[in-house]
Amino acid sequence: MSSRVNEFAFKIATANGTGSGSANGLIMQSIFRMGIPVTGKNLFPSNIQGLPTWYEIRVNKNGYTARTPVFDLVLALNAATYAKDVAEVRSGGWLLYDSTWPLDEKLIRPDVTYIGVPLADMCNTAFKGIRERILMKNIAYSGALAALIGIDPEIIRALTQEKYSKKPALMDSNQKAVALGFDYIKANFDCPLPIHLEPMDATKDSILIDGNTAASLGCVYAGATVGAWYPITPSTSMMEGFKGFCTRFRRDAETGKNRYAILQAEDELSAIGMVIGASWAGARAFTPTSGPGISLMNEFLGLAYYAEVPAVVFDVQRTGPSTGMPTRTQQGDIMLCAYASHGDTKHICLYPADPREAFEFAVNAFDLAERYQTPVFVLTDLDIGMNDWMIPKLTWDDSYTPDRGKVLSAEELEAAKSFYRYLDVDGDGIPQRSLPGVHPKGAYFTRGSGHNKFGGYTEDSDEYQEVLDRIGRKVQGAATAVPAPFIIRNPGAKVGIVTVGGCHAACVEAIDRLAQEGTPADYMRVRGFPFSDEVVEFLNEHVTNFVVEQNRDGQMRSLLLLETGVAGTKLKSVLFYSGFPMSAQYVIDGVMAKMLVTV
Repeated sequence: MSSRVNEFAFKIATANGTGSGSANGLIMQSIFRMGIPVTGKNLFPSNIQGLPTWYEIRVNKNGYTARTPVFDLVLALNAATYAKDVAEVRSGGWLLYDSTWPLDEKLIRPDVTYIGVPLADMCNTAFKGIRERILMKNIAYSGALAALIGIDPEIIRALTQEKYSKKPALMDSNQKAVALGFDYIKANFDCPLPIHLEPMDATKDSILIDGNTAASLGCVYAGATVGAWYPITPSTSMMEGFKGFCTRFRRDAETGKNRYAILQAEDELSAIGMVIGASWAGARAFTPTSGPGISLMNEFLGLAYYAEVPAVVFDVQRTGPSTGMPTRTQQGDIMLCAYASHGDTKHICLYPADPREAFEFAVNAFDLAERYQTPVFVLTDLDIGMNDWMIPKLTWDDSYTPDRGKVLSAEELEAAKSFYRYLDVDGDGIPQRSLPGVHPKGAYFTRGSGHNKFGGYTEDSDEYQEVLDRIGRKVQGAATAVPAPFIIRNPGAKVGIVTVGGCHAACVEAIDRLAQEGTPADYMRVRGFPFSDEVVEFLNEHVTNFVVEQNRDGQMRSLLLLETGVAGTKLKSVLFYSGFPMSAQYVIDGVMAKMLVTV
């Protein structure tokens, strides 16, 4: 294989529960600190321990971050998956394995170079205790990999010092394990390999972060003080992140008292109920969940929509239906969130593409929820939420002021002749609201049953329709306030590629490659619902738009058809729903195949 610098991918195959996460993170961070663009995808099982897990790392000097299904190097460290791992090595590539045990001759490929390292033997000799030997074996393969692909050992040493500075024994063990693997490779193999790293300066203005952490930080910056939740993969770490940030930033320095409330409910229905109650009382409140949780929340979401109570819901999507594959990614909740609950409902939805937008859209969500007095959904997915992404450093405008919407103050209520909670006083569909305890004139009954514009109970058809129609106009009005679509136009393009959320990385790379191959395409990533005029205009500009998404039924295409009036012949689905993050090659193959059929 010819030499390739800073442009290759490798895969690490281990078993869940063996502590490989620390080693994989060490490798990712080391490459990042060398100034080289890098991204990692963790493909892990839904059980606690024992089943196979893979960690994929892509190094790309051009900054492409989509998953690649082709691997130049595989570290096959789980005998249960040897056959699968060997098969995934690119022809001419390399496979590193633990040579403590002989490799079955059936696994030998003539077009692959095998690198045997006696990891278990070395660690059994160097360390005491079964658990320490297992953990240090992972760190030892980090050292071996460092020698093979040219990771700076000083950077690894610095990272272990930072992580274990308060635990000298652990620091010494980790550095010893790194040296075991590194020195063995140096002594027994020619290195670095033709695929290897060389320092760059492409990460100095970037950070490595996962979407759940970024979103939880966005909630803090947005002024959220209440979080209610029920644990569910893959959203659990978002509330853990929020708790960590609140412990640091939302604790009164003088009294030591918390200025936040985090409540673990008995189920998701209770969690959204707590959020609605806290939001009604004036707090900025949210809940993180996934598809099964949204299903359970539907009744209360209808209450918040009809009673016009703000609420923010983060849906970190996973595969379905039912339990599905809890640790795989998908975009199967697009329709569920847009129309959640029974009866006529429509909800504001935001679709971040990466952790940076997860941070930014978290702030947008609270502003929109309070401005429009309604539930707002932020739809990420497992890939965005739980994997490490390289993104530009997060920035913040210190002049930011939360948009609380039409909340009447005590002075305004005192001066008012009367206050009617559901009365549209200025024609934009959004009524005024009051917070409990502010002023006696602001008291009202929050009705989830039929009510008229004055807040009174009704079963009169005209009064009911008047309120429901106003709410519909109000939510539709948010089309001008949700994030605008991200659009790229390429000279000579005759078709459009449309996508949403975490498909962005694959689509952007595919757009570039298609242009290089003589098939330019315009590109639009939808970032908010209800859809703006810009979305409709883009679709109408092209005879054919390929809608790329990660679900079986083409849910974004269906939503576009329902809400824009664009002809169905203009929208062709390119679907990927295996549970793995999408690759650029899949987008290219899908678009080209559909294009041939269309022609």
